Amino acid sequence: MTGGGLLGAAAVMLLAAWRSSGFLSDLLLNLGASVVLAAISYVIFDPLFEEARKARVQEHLSFDQQAFVARLRGSCRRVRILDTWTILLEDRHREATLAAMRAALGSGAEVQLLLLDPDCTAAQQRSEELERQRVNVPRQIRANLRHLAAFAGDLTPEERGRFQVRIYDASPSIQLYQWDGQALISFFPIGKLSFNVPQLEVDMDSPWGGFVHARFEELWEHDQATLPLERYWSTTVTLRHGESDVAEVQVPYVVVDERHYIDCGALRLSGPLTARARLPRTPRSAPRVFALVEPADGDRAAVARHFDQKYGRADGGRTVLCLAPQRAADGRAPGPRSPAAADPR
Repeated sequence: MTGGGLLGAAAVMLLAAWRSSGFLSDLLLNLGASVVLAAISYVIFDPLFEEARKARVQEHLSFDQQAFVARLRGSCRRVRILDTWTILLEDRHREATLAAMRAALGSGAEVQLLLLDPDCTAAQQRSEELERQRVNVPRQIRANLRHLAAFAGDLTPEERGRFQVRIYDASPSIQLYQWDGQALISFFPIGKLSFNVPQLEVDMDSPWGGFVHARFEELWEHDQATLPLERYWSTTVTLRHGESDVAEVQVPYVVVDERHYIDCGALRLSGPLTARARLPRTPRSAPRVFALVEPADGDRAAVARHFDQKYGRADGGRTVLCLAPQRAADGRAPGPRSPAAADPR
């Protein structure tokens, strides 16, 4: 665009020189020729300067939360975060971060976050690496996910379509905070928080940018290694009475010792009900029919603790039932109830 403008200005000068005479003609002719040379030089050398700019890496001593939030607010194309958990959703910066995310979504940006699965082995290993820092990594991730789930629930349908959160089950290798065509990247040092180590600011079109982009895409597209926030937060079950479906509902759930427990506190359950469900972390498996059974006495405390860790403490009591394969129900299914009452409150 700049080169075209210079050539246009040169053409005007040369045309004016042709239509005039004397000193003015000579002046315009010389100026026009100089501008033509400047335009040609710009067209030739600007791509080289642009490539040099993209290849430049700027180092920051640590992660500047306020600076990133300001850049996040001004984003209009793409925001990406790849981390174990993000300090931006802790108390001090949460309100400003969520407001900046909303502003970016309002400007048409796509916002994608990849956080570590709080229940995976890598999360526990990262906690052990940060033992001296007294950081409970799974707890930090679960808190992040609670805030993100609440934020997603307040978005408009159009904004919700451009706001995506996934959790990944893999060893964390790189940290990425991208706003449009720029990004901050760093690695995970043993015994130190990644926010407190040097950050590299790179252009996403540079080799560094291409590397972290490929890593993000690899995780994001890996169905077996990632889980959308929606499937982490709740699961769909179809309540059944005999051979008839009664209601399809979304319910909170936890997994303890490979058993799935659901919170039916928002439902009125009565009658000999079963549930048909596709387990959240096996999306390609066929739906199975489960009996709804009371947790074993020895499991109640652990199950309640898992629900509190994932969703926070409940204001009222929870009605927790286990999804047990029918052959393993052992007669512990709830007593007779009226199926007509199996509706959301």
